Amino acid sequence: MRDLEPYILGTKQGKVVGLTFDDGYQNNLVHAVPTLKASGFTATCYGVSGMVGGTNAWDAGKVAQKPLMTQQDWLNWHQAGMEVGSHTRTHANLKELSDDLAREQIVRSKEELQQLLGIEVRHFCYPYGWFKPEHEDMVRAAGYVTATSTRRGRVQAGDNPFALQRIMVARATNPLQFFLKVATAYEDKRA
Repeated sequence: MRDLEPYILGTKQGKVVGLTFDDGYQNNLVHAVPTLKASGFTATCYGVSGMVGGTNAWDAGKVAQKPLMTQQDWLNWHQAGMEVGSHTRTHANLKELSDDLAREQIVRSKEELQQLLGIEVRHFCYPYGWFKPEHEDMVRAAGYVTATSTRRGRVQAGDNPFALQRIMVARATNPLQFFLKVATAYEDKRA
């Protein structure tokens, strides 16, 4: 997201692509980093600060448990030139929390990741992509620069930096679909 910031905030113009990964799975480090580096790309991975070194417990009973990055994994991710973003403390659905609890998830996640890794965390991702307008204000007040959702579509200059859309690329996305999603208005029509 750091490379996209000037485009999102309108200080630069042009067409760019940002790569993001949610949750902080260990396989992002193992499989994505070598490919990203070989291709000259960077990416942002949004980590769940209270689950570092654990598993995706928020998916229990729905999806197989997979290991999340450890502290050392996150440091390796960062040292590889990748960026760390925040994804709350527990992958909580912010829409189901009181304002105080939502604020705590947003603020403490940033603080914990910064303390754990000794880096600045500037970008946030809403778990499940779900949020309310007041969460945008909480994210802004916590000192983040952007926040991403799962709303489908491309980001345009002037879009609200605290409610950014994204284009989903899944394991089943083939090369033609990928091209259509990022190089045409295909995804915009699906939003």
